[in-house]
Amino acid sequence: MRKILLVEPVIVIYSFAYFLSVPVIQQYIYRRLWEETSNSSLTENSNNTYCELNKNNSAYIKQKEVQKKASLFFTQLDLTAAVPSILVAIVLVANGDRHGRKKSLVLPSVGAFISNIFFSALSYFSLSLSIIFVISFFCSLFGSMATFLGGGFAFIADQCNEEKQKTIRIAVVDLIFGLASGLAGLTSGYFIREVGFSWTFVVASLLHVVNIFYITFWLEDTVQGSEFLQDTSVSRTEGLKETFSGVYRLFKTSTCKKRTLIIVLLFSFMMYFFTSVGGSSLYTLYELDEPLCWNELYVGYGAAASTSVFLTSFLGVYLFSHCLKDIYIVFIGIFSYVGGMVMAAFAKTTLLMFLMRVPSLLCFMPIPVLRSMLSKVVLPSEHGAVFACIACLEVVTGASSIAVFNSLYAATVAWFPGFSFLFSAGLCIIPLAILCWLMCTRWHEDLASFEYEEVSREESNES
Repeated sequence: MRKILLVEPVIVIYSFAYFLSVPVIQQYIYRRLWEETSNSSLTENSNNTYCELNKNNSAYIKQKEVQKKASLFFTQLDLTAAVPSILVAIVLVANGDRHGRKKSLVLPSVGAFISNIFFSALSYFSLSLSIIFVISFFCSLFGSMATFLGGGFAFIADQCNEEKQKTIRIAVVDLIFGLASGLAGLTSGYFIREVGFSWTFVVASLLHVVNIFYITFWLEDTVQGSEFLQDTSVSRTEGLKETFSGVYRLFKTSTCKKRTLIIVLLFSFMMYFFTSVGGSSLYTLYELDEPLCWNELYVGYGAAASTSVFLTSFLGVYLFSHCLKDIYIVFIGIFSYVGGMVMAAFAKTTLLMFLMRVPSLLCFMPIPVLRSMLSKVVLPSEHGAVFACIACLEVVTGASSIAVFNSLYAATVAWFPGFSFLFSAGLCIIPLAILCWLMCTRWHEDLASFEYEEVSREESNES
């Protein structure tokens, strides 16, 4: 069977299935906690989810209690999967430089398939919510979204030779990621209303099955099997060292200037990822609470509205990459995110909550651009190592940011629910300050020459 080097369909299917299940899981947990706390079902009509607006009513107090329980539950759930996800990301993505990229794509798909099957059974039989923690931990052993994207970005970076091509193709993946997530968010509410929670999870699991077959039988790997795999005399200890050596060699063999630049860019990526993931993770809880009181359809519309943000961010990267340096594109994106978060903090009507996407139209530009900047610093043979570092940081910062922001939201929801959004905007000062230092020292101008110098040095060493 002829195989192809087209990984984008894999990313489309995985992203859609993943983001179809995420808001469904959140809303299912929210409803279960509501039932356990108030001893009543969550009633709704065609326009709004039931939610109490009178602060003197006892139902209002229960409503805030459910908000706190839900935010803390999500925190514990993400932390449960964080540690194994970090180890898996390092092993699979970094190992791809020598043993192929497909493992970092297929194993997360298998884990997501198992997770959705278990969630379908849990919602159908109304099992205890504590089982979710076991499911989360077990499925994280197969890899996470960060592992999948790390392998996908490394797969694409292997095929790109020009700098602009690399930036644009990575931005295309983020665009696909955003479009798929927006479409999944839009349809999630209709799936819940028409077929229920259980069958929605079944649909997501079937999509992961399609992905597994595509990766296994039709996708050609960009890295061929190494001699290390064929050497049967290699011990398990040496094999384990070889697995982690890619990341180690990335920092060990680099020059001081290159090593410092990698660390600075990774830290900037981590801080912006921390603020953006933490702030956006609160949208569902914020929208379900008063005064918005959205139902599952409106939550889906809100998620779909983010699709336009991914599209405009991609267009921004595409256009700005022809006239601006990467670091200036990152600045524009961060300021765009700050504007959106400030507006969201004071959004008290449905119209304002939708309009907050307008100042955020370019807020996703820093993520693909920083990925591209990092890939330009290293050798092609180090793509897996650097994307393993990025994937690891995504797991750590993603889990920690959700934990921090959900805890902060639980502590401030009673007096000012929008405080977490303002806090997220304020944290953007850190990556802005770091990138300002990088720009003032003029190290960003060396990005374009690093890869050429390193390749030339490697070729001279081989000769």
